[in-house]
Amino acid sequence: MIAFLGTGLMGAEFVRGLLARGESVRVWNRTRARAEPLREAGAELANDPAEAVRGAARVHLSLGDDAAVESVLEAALPALAPDALVLDHSTTAPLPTAERTKGLRARGIAYVHAPVFMGPKNARDATGLMLTCGEAALLARAKPILQTMTGKLLDLGADPARAAAFKLFGNLMIVFISSGLGDLFALAQGLNIAPTDARDLFDSFKASNTLDLRGKRMANGDYAATFELAMARKDVRLMLETAAATGAKLEVLPAIASHMDALIAQGLGEQDLGIVAKRR
Repeated sequence: MIAFLGTGLMGAEFVRGLLARGESVRVWNRTRARAEPLREAGAELANDPAEAVRGAARVHLSLGDDAAVESVLEAALPALAPDALVLDHSTTAPLPTAERTKGLRARGIAYVHAPVFMGPKNARDATGLMLTCGEAALLARAKPILQTMTGKLLDLGADPARAAAFKLFGNLMIVFISSGLGDLFALAQGLNIAPTDARDLFDSFKASNTLDLRGKRMANGDYAATFELAMARKDVRLMLETAAATGAKLEVLPAIASHMDALIAQGLGEQDLGIVAKRR
């Protein structure tokens, strides 16, 4: 028996995938109505976390944050089988996750943090990317299970904070890209250009090369100029002037311009744009 605690968008599809692969699954969700459809798919519903985990060989968590994980674990642990494996797919903060991992291990509980870069369909179809970290012996036990639930499993080493940290890094990039696209589409609309047309530029212009090329140089502290900060700031000025002239409201770019100005005032204008990695 597998217990799955948390059946939101991701958790529910993980459960559907497990059921499709022939597993027996008992589920619990704080809002019971969200778990009810899984009964029709073949899952057993529990009334509380303790009931859900009782007798389960492994327990999966897909919860909202650290507070939810702590609360649900506190309710579940008294009923947890001594040899059960706890696999936590929740997106949580690195430092609390590390403390939680160490505390549970001190109590003899096999706990592995395994957050994911997936949408609901990935969770159901066992595709996408799953991260993990922790003690080698524990990961050796967990990996064969986790590999059946993902397209790729990325082992980040022994530090119990690393999977949580790298999950935040990935989501930070998603937030940045989405926010930048918001400004781009606003500027396009100000110029009477359809956002769909503006986005189509990136079928030809591969902006992702910034991660591959400039990103690697920035990570190594290499700011030899291929696109000078001062010239990039000039282009940002043109963007802001165009926005002002067309009534486009930009939310993200003004803050970037301010940071660029501070760096240029420090005499860094001839450095590569990557120097924006420098903090005051």
